[in-house]
Amino acid sequence: MFVGDSLSLNQWQSLTCLLHTADPLSLYKSVRIGDLSIFSFPEYDVNVYLSRNAFLVDIINTSVGRVLQLDSIQGGRLWRDIDVLIFNTWHWWLHTGRKQPWDWIQDGDVLYKDMDRLVAYEKALNTWAKWVDTNVDPTKTRVFFQGVSPDHNNGSSWGDLSAKNCGGQAKALNGWSYRPGPHPAELVVEKVLRSIAKPVSLLDVTALSQLRKDGHPSVYGHGGHRDMDCSHWCLAGVPDTWNALLYAALLQS
Repeated sequence: MFVGDSLSLNQWQSLTCLLHTADPLSLYKSVRIGDLSIFSFPEYDVNVYLSRNAFLVDIINTSVGRVLQLDSIQGGRLWRDIDVLIFNTWHWWLHTGRKQPWDWIQDGDVLYKDMDRLVAYEKALNTWAKWVDTNVDPTKTRVFFQGVSPDHNNGSSWGDLSAKNCGGQAKALNGWSYRPGPHPAELVVEKVLRSIAKPVSLLDVTALSQLRKDGHPSVYGHGGHRDMDCSHWCLAGVPDTWNALLYAALLQS
């Protein structure tokens, strides 16, 4: 089961395509029930789930508006008894204005109109970490964190002042000459993972994905709307490599 935002959707779509390609004659079923998508191969008794949960922690509707609860994770009831869990969250933590799906942030008993997003992100990940330690049986469930998927919305981030964003980019960056350093959210993820008693593996996709300024849908993303998508990834493409890493880690176990 993949749990997370549209970057989890990216990786889930990649994996289901790779599995189908491995045995194209095998029958499959694909259904969506609310925020849960299920791609199944009855012949192999395999289900590949996607649970859409952009923040991992809860958003509830109250009399004061939509509240992002940093210390509540009721969605975790859906994740129990899964053989392999791949979590992801980051993409939505920086949204503001109309794209922001909450009105208030709740930390304990205190409501905030806003707070430092990296601070809020770490608090939410700590709540998720407690859920893992409390609910996961390592003899039955393998847990991964997808890592932080970078965007390419600003050419200056890879040293090209002439590039506005990923639009028109046709070549990957050279990993020998381009060393962007760790992503701030990546450092938070690594810090939280070190605090978890149960085994959790990091799919360290950030650095390799930072090189792929050419790998985004750009003007062809967002369902054909003529805006620029430099956050998600083309398929076939970068998420296939993420799944190659996942496959290698599963084989090692």
